[in-house]
Amino acid sequence: MPSLEDRVERLEAESQIRQLIARYCFAVDDRNIEAIAALFLPDAALRSVDRSLNDVGVDAIINGFHRRFAVLGPGQHFMHDIQIDFVGDGKVEATGRVSGHAELSRKGDMVLLGIRYEDEYRKTQVGWKFANRTAGFLYQVPADQYAKVLTSPLRNYASGKASPADYPERLESWIAYEKAHGQA
Repeated sequence: MPSLEDRVERLEAESQIRQLIARYCFAVDDRNIEAIAALFLPDAALRSVDRSLNDVGVDAIINGFHRRFAVLGPGQHFMHDIQIDFVGDGKVEATGRVSGHAELSRKGDMVLLGIRYEDEYRKTQVGWKFANRTAGFLYQVPADQYAKVLTSPLRNYASGKASPADYPERLESWIAYEKAHGQA
């Protein structure tokens, strides 16, 4: 059984990772480039399932944000469920899944996003940082189309046209369930 000290250390690590995730949201929404850069390891990657994001290294990640900010107006990110799994003894590595949504202005239009992040975290001398972050989208849709967004698998409008969403229809568990129940 882990010692009390180990258990407290694990709880502190989880709290620090949750703070990292929150800082990401606030830094992106506030366009605080220095704060965004401080959240990532020097060789970190920020990607998306559809590969529209594929930035490796802090400089590339920041350049990617500059490109996105050029078409984005005000917005707000909300994170909901955060699952953290520690790797090994949990002292330096963890993975996470984070679900959330965002409300954004893109090219003058209101856009709503359902997001799921797959994360890898590493502890450094100054705290936990992102090693890898991959965003998947349940939807990216203009606000006026939100009411029916889940009625079609073509609900990712990031490119301006309807494309398949990243999840859940592409997940192995979803496919297996649908097939097993005659819904595929």
